[in-house]
Amino acid sequence: MRTIQFREALREAMNEEMRRDPSVFLMGEEVAEYNGAYKVSQGMLDEFGPERIIDTPIAELGFAGIGVGAAMNGLKPIIEFMTFNFSLVAIDQVINSAAKLYSMSGGQYSCPIVFRGPTGNAGMLSSQHSQNFENWFANTPGLKVVVPSTPYDAKGLLKAAIRDPDPVIFMESELMYGDKGEVPEEEYLLEIGKANVVRVGEHVTLVSFGKMMKVALGAADELAKEGIQAEVIDLRSVRPIDYDTLIESVKKTNRMVVVEEAWPLASISGELAYMVQRRAFDHLDAPVIRITCADVPLPYAPTLIEASLPNVARVVRAVKEVTYAKAG
Repeated sequence: MRTIQFREALREAMNEEMRRDPSVFLMGEEVAEYNGAYKVSQGMLDEFGPERIIDTPIAELGFAGIGVGAAMNGLKPIIEFMTFNFSLVAIDQVINSAAKLYSMSGGQYSCPIVFRGPTGNAGMLSSQHSQNFENWFANTPGLKVVVPSTPYDAKGLLKAAIRDPDPVIFMESELMYGDKGEVPEEEYLLEIGKANVVRVGEHVTLVSFGKMMKVALGAADELAKEGIQAEVIDLRSVRPIDYDTLIESVKKTNRMVVVEEAWPLASISGELAYMVQRRAFDHLDAPVIRITCADVPLPYAPTLIEASLPNVARVVRAVKEVTYAKAG
């Protein structure tokens, strides 16, 4: 094991897959000459050249469409959005082309493409650059949606996504690119759709994904000081969702709190709450509680951002509510 940054883990995944398969290429804004907006693709132009590391104009609709066409013709594009806020410009290509191609062609065409880039709040970027669209993409049949939380997961899941025959939405975080974690030197892949039980506990199930795992784990640490042992589950992907792992945990703990950065309406946390009450109702000793972003466009002011987003204190209060503990 070595300790490397989140961005380095992503870069290793792309480098290894591009060396393994000459049909893989990377396309996006500033991925080549500038070494990537977040330095994820640093040095890749030098190794693979401008035919496989391709800078584009600021035209997401255009280069996403080029990627879909390339995937239809046997290549394996990695399309980098500088932020998934900008993917809205290309959402027709993602939703109406990539996601539906296999079904509408009767299985004659697959679309092995990865759309990747950062999602969510990155600090004082205001409403148009601080949004979470995991649930939007997860709502679409034909797409897989992956949201890693550690360098280890980022590398293993991205390698799996690049090899996947179907389109994969791979959502990262600007605030995590510098995070460090242990990553094996030998090759490995992680299964898309398999959740990870990060911490074993017996009193409540805490579920999250992406950078909100930091909030969930921070809350688990605080709760442990008061004798409340939380089982913490990282979904890793929000389509497909590993419901079985969640249900087995809830059958043991009898309570669940879900932490999600997105807005509350039509959210992943709402889907999880439904499925748990549908499949494990008799095991629940309290209603499922969701901790989400406030139902407003994310403000610019840091004090208002802090008030809007999930945090450790909110999660601790929710857990105490479902475990009938006093809030103090």
